[in-house]
Formats: sequence, structure tokens, C-alpha cells
Amino acid sequence: MKITLDLSRLVEDGKLTPEEAARLKGLASSEVGTLAFNILIGFGVCAVAAGAVALVPTPATAVAMGLALFAGGFVVVRQPPWLVLGEICLIVGALMFCGGVLALGEGSLQSTLIVTAALTLAAIAARSSLLMCFAVLGASACLGARTGYAHATYSLAIFEPTLTVVLFSVLAYLAFIASKQASAGYERIALAAARMSIVLVNCGFWIGSLWGDPFFLFHGQRVPPRSTANIEILIPAYAFSIAWAVALVAALLWGVRSGRAWLVNVVAVFGAIHFYTQWFEKLGATPLSVLVGGVVLLLAAMALRRFNRKPVETAPAPP
Repeated sequence: MKITLDLSRLVEDGKLTPEEAARLKGLASSEVGTLAFNILIGFGVCAVAAGAVALVPTPATAVAMGLALFAGGFVVVRQPPWLVLGEICLIVGALMFCGGVLALGEGSLQSTLIVTAALTLAAIAARSSLLMCFAVLGASACLGARTGYAHATYSLAIFEPTLTVVLFSVLAYLAFIASKQASAGYERIALAAARMSIVLVNCGFWIGSLWGDPFFLFHGQRVPPRSTANIEILIPAYAFSIAWAVALVAALLWGVRSGRAWLVNVVAVFGAIHFYTQWFEKLGATPLSVLVGGVVLLLAAMALRRFNRKPVETAPAPP
């Protein structure tokens, strides 16, 4: 378990002696030196792998180098002094492999499914929360979800809002249940899957609250047409808006009651997004609407800060 401590503050409050603080600081210094060394070697390994792919720029090369890096990282990560190096190799290797597979399959559904399965297995084998988050994102790509970038513009596209909300709500629930049964190492992975699923559920609600859902997959269109002007909307936008608000309130109440700080903070973020999306969609960006919206955001931020500063109740030590 890793814990962050403010040594100066603890010494000032009398909870730690200067000698104890100096000892802990010395231990941290040695950890920092090892971490820096691992990161430098990791950059070197990544540079060698990138150079090999650049010399032979084919998807097959990326797949082979990815497998080699992942295998090397899987061996190294089991040695405590080389933990960071091993994690770097695992993550870079898995991403190189998945990129090669997607290039070979030209982004087809089959290649996306392979990548999702590979990332899931890699996350479990490497006990990597980051790879598990990538696996959940890969699953969303199977439904057509994607992101984009143009000049100074970022975009998010979810073409199946209803399926996204339903499927990832189920995945979040199953992952949360699994986290309660798993050991500590795998608990983190299951919670990462649950949390990433919750983010995608909110994104599905967000897109649906703006445009509704035409169910492209039910029309036999995995990739929507360029013009959607004549596409019939089967679930209207207001239905997503209402359902999203109800889901956020329910999640907030459960999060506060069970002490789930992460969930409460995510609800606050997406609650603000939902509020401002509907607020400015209906009222526009007028001076009054901006003023009132800012006041509401400040009040919400103060309430969230108060919640996050609540002391954590711990069970008394056994006699």
C-alpha cells in the first residue's frame, strides 16, 4: 500500500517527531532514485522498440515487438527493484501489439474484439489497472464509440447511447461485485473496470441527452451515414436527460451513504456537465445565464470540498 504524507505538516501538528520525519524522508529518497533509474531504462527500451518499428514499418513488426516487450515486462515486473520498468514494458508492449492488430484488421469489428480481449487478458496477467481501462475503452469501440481532433477542437462520438448505458452499467455492476470477491491485486483491476464503465455510462447519457438515439445497429448500420438528417430518433433526447438526472441523484445518495469518494466526485463532475449542457442549450449564453450558472457551480464546488475534507472513520484496533 502506498500512502502520501505531508511530513512538514505532521511535524508541526506534533504527530511526528523530526527524527521520524527525517527517517521517512530518507526512505523516500532511495525510492525516488530507483524510480528515476527505472524510468530512464524504460524510455530507452521504448526508443529501441520504436526504432525497430520505424526501420521495418509494418503492422506485423509492431505485433512482434509488442509481444516481445510484453513478455519481457512480464518477467521483469516480478522483481521488486524493477517494478516500474516492468510496468512500462507491459503497457507499451500491449499497446504496440494492439496497434498492430488494428492496422492489420483495418479497424474492423473483428480486430477491435481481438484487441479488447487481448487488453483484458494482459491487464489480468500484468495486474494493470491502466490496461484494464484501455480494455473497457476497446469494448466501447466495438459499439462505434470514438474520439477525434481537429484544429483546437476535440470530439467524442457515441452512436449507440442506449446500448452504451445498458451494457456498461451491467459491466460496472459485475466488476464491482467481482472486486469484493477478489484479492487485493485483482481488486484494483476490477474497480478500474467498474470506474471506467461508469465514465462511459455518463458519456452515453450525455450524447443521448443532446441527440437522442436512432439505434443505428438495429438498422444494420454499424457506421452511421454522413447525413443523419432523415434518421428517425427512436428514443428522444429528453428521455436521456431525465434518466441521467435520476441516475446521478441515485449514485450520489449511494456514494455519500457508503463513503465512495471517487463516485461522489465523478457524479459531481458529470452533474455539472449535465446541468450546463441543458442550461445553455435551453437558455443560451446570456450574461444572466452565465452569472447564475457560475453561482450554482461555486455552491456545488463548496459542497464537494466539504465532503472530501470529512475525516475517514476507521475501525478501532482490536485489544
